[in-house]
Amino acid sequence: MAMIKVRDVVTAFGNRIIHDKLNLTVKKGEIYGLLGPSGCGKTTLLREMVMLQPFQSGSIEVLGKKVESLREREAQWLRRHWGVLFQFGALFSSLTIAENIALPLQEYAQLSPAMIEEIVAFKLSIVGLKQSDASLYPSEISGGMKKKAGLARALAMDPTLLFLDEPTSGLDPISAREFDALILKLRDMLGLTVVMVTHDLSSIYDTLDRVAIIDEKKIVYEGSLDDIASVQSEFVQTFFKERL
Repeated sequence: MAMIKVRDVVTAFGNRIIHDKLNLTVKKGEIYGLLGPSGCGKTTLLREMVMLQPFQSGSIEVLGKKVESLREREAQWLRRHWGVLFQFGALFSSLTIAENIALPLQEYAQLSPAMIEEIVAFKLSIVGLKQSDASLYPSEISGGMKKKAGLARALAMDPTLLFLDEPTSGLDPISAREFDALILKLRDMLGLTVVMVTHDLSSIYDTLDRVAIIDEKKIVYEGSLDDIASVQSEFVQTFFKERL
């Protein structure tokens, strides 16, 4: 079952073409990677999928709905069915960790304060944070804890889809591998479909089921890593050199 379909998507900033008719499909239950050289538009495509950025032509279908032609009510429905972890966590500095996680619940769900508190406690626990961390502010926690707090907030509404933008960026190698293991555990525990932008080679091999590689404005490869050596792309041959 396809969770996301990208069809003939063209993205341009002024006269500069970023994507020239991209096509890809994300299947239910997989961890899918968006890879490519710096500036190829990986994060741009992710932002288009979650309706944070428009594209010029083509279509992006998420959970059966075309994002380019949604009414506001349908858009709100979709937003409740995905979670997004931005590259630097994007936590609100004036809110505690618990308040950050509670925010989407207060925004989209009609729940009692006691129920929200219970959900926040559960989300903290499944990402590996302590209950004592709940009252801390983002300035009081480490980079790895910020990533986990951002992940807990992304999971607050029990999403079907999880979008991750460079989730291990800025983490030390041990913390990065722990985060990879956490993503795999949560995918299996919660039945998530995950779309991840990354350039972390260890994460790519440890977590991804399939990848789409954007290079020279096109998708030059979509599939598993098993066949990556056959791809005729300078980026692929350079980036994956030590693994080929």
